[in-house]
Amino acid sequence: MSEGLIEGVVVKRLDQIPDERGKVMHFMRCDDPDFVGFGEVYFSMVFPGVVKGWHLHKVMTLNYTVPVGIIKLVLYDAREDSPTRGQLMELFIGEGNYSRVTVPPGVWNGFKGLGTNPSIVCNCASHPYDPSEIVRMSPTDGTIPYSWDIVMM
Repeated sequence: MSEGLIEGVVVKRLDQIPDERGKVMHFMRCDDPDFVGFGEVYFSMVFPGVVKGWHLHKVMTLNYTVPVGIIKLVLYDAREDSPTRGQLMELFIGEGNYSRVTVPPGVWNGFKGLGTNPSIVCNCASHPYDPSEIVRMSPTDGTIPYSWDIVMM
């Protein structure tokens, strides 16, 4: 397990157990150190090149993993009292980097589908969805200093 550049964000490589029938992909257990509670689990499908974000949860902790496809997950710390305020974090998670990313409340996040097929993002959230505790912003708003464009090297 490794701590990210943003205070409270945890990135953990997850186990996959393959055999001739397929594979088991671990996600989360109630005794994981970063498990803070169970509210709901949901899946979000994202098409290649599509950005879903920005959004921020006031009380919910998110636990993302991508069992199918690959995404670029971007986090931004705008919390007033955080020692990492103003930090951006960019992660590529999916089949080639099967990991769980724990995102604490108050951290902006969004993701972009990569590759040529849709990706499936799973979130084990600490609280059931409540529209009054989520804040949304367009990915092109400009408030967060990040461009979702492809960077050509």
